[in-house]
Formats: sequence, C-alpha cells, structure tokens
Amino acid sequence: MTPPVEDAVRAFLDDAELRFSPRTVRSYRQDLEAFRQWLAGRGVHHLDALSTRDVRMHASDLLMKGAAKSSVARRLSCLRTFLRFCAERGWVRQVMAEQVRLPKQDRRLPRYLHEEEVAALLDHVAGDDFLALRDRALLEFLYATGVRVSECVQLDIGDLDLSAGFARVLGKGGRERYVMVGRRAVEALLRYLPLRDRMARCSAVFINRRGGRLTDRSVRRVLERRIQEVPGLRSIHVHGLRHSFATHMLNGGADLRSVQELLGHASLTSTQIYTHTSREQLARAYYAAHPRARRGTQGRESNDDGI
Repeated sequence: MTPPVEDAVRAFLDDAELRFSPRTVRSYRQDLEAFRQWLAGRGVHHLDALSTRDVRMHASDLLMKGAAKSSVARRLSCLRTFLRFCAERGWVRQVMAEQVRLPKQDRRLPRYLHEEEVAALLDHVAGDDFLALRDRALLEFLYATGVRVSECVQLDIGDLDLSAGFARVLGKGGRERYVMVGRRAVEALLRYLPLRDRMARCSAVFINRRGGRLTDRSVRRVLERRIQEVPGLRSIHVHGLRHSFATHMLNGGADLRSVQELLGHASLTSTQIYTHTSREQLARAYYAAHPRARRGTQGRESNDDGI
C-alpha cells in the first residue's frame, strides 16, 4: 500500500536534509507543500491516485496564473526529484519521474557590472570600523571567487587558506570545490579577520555585529546599501557579482571550462550564457584577428606588401 502524499513528502524532506543544502531543502519544502495542497483540492491524497497528468496540469495552472517559466521549471524539477525518490521505494512507477518535462526557458543575459563599476563599488567601501572592514572583505570575496551567496554565508574559518589563496566551498547538491581568492580579497580578509576573531560567537567567516553568522538576506542588504553610497552606480542583485566575475574572467581570456569549474556548474550549458560580450569587444577581437580586416594607418585594410 502506498503512503499518503503528506507522509511521502515528509520522508523525502527528511532524506533531503541529509543530502542537500538548507536553502535547497527550504525550496523543496515550499514547492512540495504547495503541490500537496493543490492535489488535496483535487481530491488526491494518496500516491496511488497520483498521475503524471496531475503534474502537467499543476504546471499549466501555475503558468495560467502568471508564474514565470523559471519558477515553474524549478517546481517541476523538485517534483521530478520527489517522484524519483518515491519510485526508488516502490511507491510510484519509475516512468513517472522521467515523464516530467521541464519547460523551455527564455535565456536572458545576466545583469552584471562593468569592471570600472566593480572597482568603484569596492574602492568606495573605506574605513577601519567593523562594518567597513567586513563589507569590503565580503564584497571583495564574492567578486574574487564568483561563489553563490549561499556558499559565501556557509563559509567557515577552517575553509580558508589565505596563504595559498584558496577557499573550500560547498555548492549545490553538496558538491565540494575549491575557489581561488585573489590578492585584493586576501588583503581585505586579513584586515577584517582580527576584528572578526574578537567578536565571533560561531565558526562563520562573515558575521554580524552580534557575532552570529550572516544570512543571505543580510548580504543582499549590505550590497544594496553599498551600491546606494556610490553616485550613479547601477543597482544589481547580489548574484550580479557572480555574473560580473564570470563575464570579466571570460573577457580576460579564461576558457569556458575553467570558469565552469570555478562557478561550480554541473553543466557547461549553464556557463555558456556568460559568453556575451560588448560590440566594442567584438570589434576589437575582429579587427585584431581577421587577416583581411586589420586596419592600416589610414583606416584601410593593410597587408604585408604595404600596397
């Protein structure tokens, strides 16, 4: 006999807490509770009454109510993971999970800051008080490493090796990776850490004024406040620093595979969205590389014969 949907969800979340980050588990809990309530409204309370058609209808209902494709894709991804968990226990047919197809999403260019804008943001954070030192170290670290904000706030002191310029982070799906910490970020951390050590009440690298671990929301507020302090600087989400990191790395000549590793992307497809470049950069690359497009001294194409 198959269990009620509510019991299956509870079992899945208990298992997820052992395998996924707290942020992922929270997202799964929200999505599955919304789906459970939707099923209950249709009179579906046990897994043996659940069908792939219910999943498709739920997704269609979300889209009709104006949900973004990305939100629906996230919900379906969660449900597919849930159904695979149930299939492993013999509660549903294995084919159900494989029949859940994610909607094709619009690929939008990520919002990011130009190099001079990042420099203006970081250099504007000055001072020797706790907040100034912490915020400078925090923003320098985010930009230097390209880590997700969730990875940043989970960072513990034991994860840093500043003498070697590395940090260990725990990414999506519990995947561990090492990221490089550049010179400016190392210098900012070395100025911040002595004050942090006197105030900390936990092992977190980045703490609040009470000595506790910073939250995702706190980091967002820090970035918003620091951006507002720089006249004329465009507003971006905290994830925009990750976009800026990837964009600037690729524009600087890093290969796509290396950036994929540093970002912690499981698929190269996720990294390819950062291959956008400005028209000026494309023009410079074109005129520098194409043998019949190089400009001569008078603005004409040049050749080795000088004709």
